Order: sequence, then structure tokens, then C-alpha cells
Amino acid sequence: MNTLTKGSPIKVIILFTLPLLLGNIFQQLYSFIDALIVGRILGVDALAAVGATISLTSLVLGIAFGISAGLAIPTAQAFGARDHVRIRKSFAASIWITVFVTLIITLLAYSLTFPLLRLMQTPEEIISDSASFIQIIFLGFGASMSFNLLSNQIRALGDSRTPLIFLIISCVINVILDFWFILGFHMGLPGAALATVISQLFSTVCCIFYIRKRIPLLNITFKDLSLDWAIIRNHLGVSLPMGFQQSIIAIGHIILQTMLNTLGTTAVAAYTAASRIDQLAILPSVSFGVAMATFTAQNYGAKEFGRIRKGVHQTMILNCTLSAIIGGLIIIFGRPLVNIFVGNDQPMVTELAQTYFYFNASMYWFLAILFTIRFTLQGLGQKLIPTLAGVFELIARIIAGLILIPLWGFTGAALDSPLAWIGSVLVLIFSFFPTMSSLKKKEKDQLQIRTSKNQSQYTSNV
Repeated sequence: MNTLTKGSPIKVIILFTLPLLLGNIFQQLYSFIDALIVGRILGVDALAAVGATISLTSLVLGIAFGISAGLAIPTAQAFGARDHVRIRKSFAASIWITVFVTLIITLLAYSLTFPLLRLMQTPEEIISDSASFIQIIFLGFGASMSFNLLSNQIRALGDSRTPLIFLIISCVINVILDFWFILGFHMGLPGAALATVISQLFSTVCCIFYIRKRIPLLNITFKDLSLDWAIIRNHLGVSLPMGFQQSIIAIGHIILQTMLNTLGTTAVAAYTAASRIDQLAILPSVSFGVAMATFTAQNYGAKEFGRIRKGVHQTMILNCTLSAIIGGLIIIFGRPLVNIFVGNDQPMVTELAQTYFYFNASMYWFLAILFTIRFTLQGLGQKLIPTLAGVFELIARIIAGLILIPLWGFTGAALDSPLAWIGSVLVLIFSFFPTMSSLKKKEKDQLQIRTSKNQSQYTSNV
């Protein structure tokens, strides 16, 4: 396992982020490839049917990501403090929480599929296909939740490369199964969903075997699995706010999707294609943010407060610069990228998607600020402010969905995310700057203590 508490902060952050970025790219390729195959083989209506489920899928998978990322923070802090007993107890508590959350969400999501799709005003001509796709995704939620848990626990110990390897293999399996189920067995959208679930299940099995063979710190016993309510409450205190934050963000997307559905199938297809590209484009920013959560948690556990401040500042500059460059490239090459999904004979879809890029891609640098600050605060164990930031993000998305779309149509939908990013950052900065000042004070206090100890040792030696 690798510690992030030694060496140049920006160097270890980059080295940790690169495998994480590649892993996130391959994870996004699940949905990217599904959309590509569906759009080019099954047609625009099928692509719209998948697109109509994006917000519901984001809600469920966002909870999985948020909770599992939150569960990894106490593990990373324990690893930074070199407390091996606490690492195993943290992992055991995370397993219990994951099992419970998986059962509840799978039952609720599957049973409420049709009511939610109808509430979102999904066009009648695609609602059946949408349901057939997303219900399989919901039934396979346990695979997604398990892989997120295990991969984040591995990353908490400083290893971001192994989950990448499993994702690459899994993505290859996903592509093969997509073609096999859709072209070979003519299973349509359910085939695409089943391919994704099987791929994620394979990744989960790989993680389990790897942990058993190569990570003694996470090899827990039945004694470790005994319920320790104090530890579980502590983990819930960190993970549930992160899961809640992801869920309220996704609720905003559901409201947006509801209003977007009123604009017709062409608008839904354009938003689907554009958002798939958008999800890939922001992955560097997301990856640096996730890396900051682990970096911050490990160094906070090791009481390396100065390294946290330095790492945050260096990452902020790098993340914003890279995101601005990517945003410019997306705006320039947006049309041909969209045509990959829908072909060259859908000019209206392409133009609407380009409108989306004008508003979103130009603000990627601001999103980089959001991710860097949010994950840093979460790595320090903060709960309230990141959650409030999610609430303000939700409010901004509600405004875009209920007011701007009826006024400006698809342009209002394109403004949804930038407004949400601005609302979230405005809340986060009220905690970020005082937190950085607090870390600076702790760094000075540590320096004074060390100086005092050195002086005492020198005096005693003399």
C-alpha cells in the first residue's frame, strides 16, 4: 500500500490521480458505449429512452458513489495514523452499511420505476423501453455498490492502480456483451443494461480476490464483523451526508429531466448525447477532487497539516488550468463528437447539443474549483457545509428546471449545471477559507512544539 503523507504533495497527488482518472474514464465508458451502440444500432428513439433514465440512474448510482466514498474517509484517516486495528474495524462497519443501503435502495428503486418515469413526464412512446433498461440497472445495484465500496477502500490505502486494471478488463467485457446481447441475441435495451451489470459484478469479484490475496490490512475476521455501533455511527455521520449530497444533486437532475421531457424526443436525445460527452470531459476534474479526499484524509490522520494546504493550492491551479483547456476543445469539436452518437443526419440534435456545450464547457474551470474544495472538506471529515452546498445546488437546478426551461427552452436546460456549480461554490467558500486558516494555525503550533522539543533536547545534551 502507498502512503500519501510523504514526498512532494503535487507529485503524489498526480501519481494517485492518473490511475484514478483512467479508471473513471473506463467506468464512464460503460454508459458511453451503451449510448453509442444504442444510438447507432437501435436508433434515436432508443437513445432517448436511455437518456430519459439518466437522472434516475444518477440518483441511485450517485448515492452508491457518495456513501462508498464517505466510508473510505475513516479508513484513509486510520491508515494515515498507522492504526491497523481501526482500519479493519472501519472496513467491517463499511460492509454492514453497504449491505443495508443496497437492500433498501434496490427494493425502492425497482418498485417505483414506472411511477417515477410517469411523474417525470417521460414521452409515452419511449417509457416502456426506458423502464426495461433501468429496472435491470436497479436490480444490479448491489454490484455497483459493492465495487464502489471495495475500490474506494483499496484507494483509501493509497492504491489507485488496481481498481483501474479491474475496470479496464470489465470495460472490455462490457463491450463484448453489448454486441453479443444486442446484435447476437437481439435483446435490445435490456441487453445493454444486462451487459453493464455483469461487467460491474466481474469488477466486484476481482476486488474481493485481490483483497484476500494482497491486502492483509483489509482481511477481516468474524470478530471484526461484530457490530460496533459507535464505529457505525461515526461512519454513517461521514457517509450519509455524502450520499445525501449526491442524492439531492440527482433530484435536481430529475426535475430537469422532467421539464426536458416536455420539449420532445429530439431535445432529450440531444441532451443525452451532450451529457455523455460532458461526463467524460469533466473526469479529470472529478478525479483530482476524489484524489484530494484521500490525500487530505491520510495527511489529516498523520497530522501533516502543512502538506494539506500545499497540496490543495497546487491541485487547484493544475485542475483549473486543465479543465479550461478541455472546455475549449469540447466547444471546438462538439458537433463531430455528437455525430458519433446520432450520425450526420440529425442536424437539430447536433445544434441543440452544441448549445449545451457553449454554456457547460466554458465553465469547466469553475467546476474544478468546486470539486477541489468539496472533496478537501470531506476528506477532513466535514459534513454540514458540503451538504448545504448540495442543497444550494439543488435550488439552482430547480430554478433552471421550473423557470428557465419554460422561458427559454433547451437553453434553460443548458444553464442548469453552471448555475448549480455557482450556487454550490458560494456556500463552500464560507468554510474553505476558515478551514485553511485553521490548518495553518495547527501547522504553526506543531512547528512551535517541535522547536521547543529540539531546544529541550539540546539543553539536556549540553
